[in-house]
Amino acid sequence: MPEPNPDHLMRVAAGYANSKALLSAVGMGLYTRLAEGPMTLQEICAAYDLKERPAMDWLDLLVSIELLGRDGDGAAARYRNNATTQTHLVKGQDSYLGGGLELWEMRNFRFWADFTEALHTGKAQSEVKTTGKSFFEALYEEPKRLETFMDAMHGQSYLNFERLAQKFPFDHYQTLADIGGANALLTRLIARENAGIQCSSYDLPVVTEIATRKIAEAGLSDRIEARTIDFFNQPLPKADLITMGMILHDWNLQQKKMLVQKAYDALPEGGAFIIIEALIDDERRKNTLGLFMSLTMLMEFGDAFDFTAAEFFSWCKEAGFKKFEVIPLAGPSSAAIAYK
Repeated sequence: MPEPNPDHLMRVAAGYANSKALLSAVGMGLYTRLAEGPMTLQEICAAYDLKERPAMDWLDLLVSIELLGRDGDGAAARYRNNATTQTHLVKGQDSYLGGGLELWEMRNFRFWADFTEALHTGKAQSEVKTTGKSFFEALYEEPKRLETFMDAMHGQSYLNFERLAQKFPFDHYQTLADIGGANALLTRLIARENAGIQCSSYDLPVVTEIATRKIAEAGLSDRIEARTIDFFNQPLPKADLITMGMILHDWNLQQKKMLVQKAYDALPEGGAFIIIEALIDDERRKNTLGLFMSLTMLMEFGDAFDFTAAEFFSWCKEAGFKKFEVIPLAGPSSAAIAYK
C-alpha cells in the first residue's frame, strides 16, 4: 500500500495564500491592465509601485496556479492574461467575475481570520461584530456602495441567469415576479430571450431606483417594471412564475420556509417557484463552492446557510408543492423548480 502523500494536504493548507494572491491582483486591476498587452516585471512594478523581488514571487505564484500567463524566463519575461483571466477578470465584459472578488478582497477575506470563532458561536464575523448593523443595513445606507455591490453580484450571476433564461420554457407563461431582483438582471435576461412574458422585479425602494434605470438602458421598460416590496412583511405578488436568484440562502430556516410558503400562496395552479443557488449536492461530497457559500453566509449573517436540492424540495412539499426538478446552470450552480 503506497505511503499517504502530503502534497494535497499542503496545497489546501497554503490555499489562503493562493486566494489572497488572486484577490490582490483583481483588486489592483492587474488583469484589466494586461488586457491591453503583456508586461514585464519591471513594467508591472512601475505601474503599481511594487518591490521587485516580492512582486516576482507573487506573479510567478499566479503563473504556477494557472491564473496568469508568462512568455519567457528571467528579466525579459512578459506576463499576460490566459484564456480564463481574459474572459472572466477583465472589467467591462458581461463575463466579468471580478466584482465579487473585489468585495472579497476589500472585506470578506479579513473576516475569515475569525472562522473558528464562528464555528464555536454560530455568530456572524462581519461588520456586525463592531457596528451592530447587519450587512444589508450598512449596504442600504449608502447608494453608491449599494450599486457597487449590485455590479459585483451582476458578474457572479450573469452566466447562471442567462442559462436559465435559455433553458426554462418561460414563453409558456404570461407573468413573472422576481423577488429580491436587485438591478433587474434576471428579468432583463429573461425578457431578452422570451418575447411573450411580462416581468416585474421587486426589491426595496432604494434598489428599485437603480433597477428602473437599468431596465430603461436595456430598452425593456415596456416589458419589465421595477416595483417595491418588503417581502418579510408583505405577501408576494400574484404571478405565473416567482423567481429568487441567490436570495433564499441569505436567511435562516424559519425565514426560508416562510418565503417558500409565501411563494406557494401567490402562485396559481400550474405556476412555478424557481430559485437559483449554488445548491450543495444531496450527498454533501462534491460542491465545494456551495459549501463555501454556506460558510460565507455564516460569516455574514450567523444563522443563514446554503442547502441541498433535497432540503429545498422538502420545504416546498411542506408548503404544498407537488412536482420538482433541477436544471444545471453554470459551474456549481443550479435552478431548483417547484410546481404548484
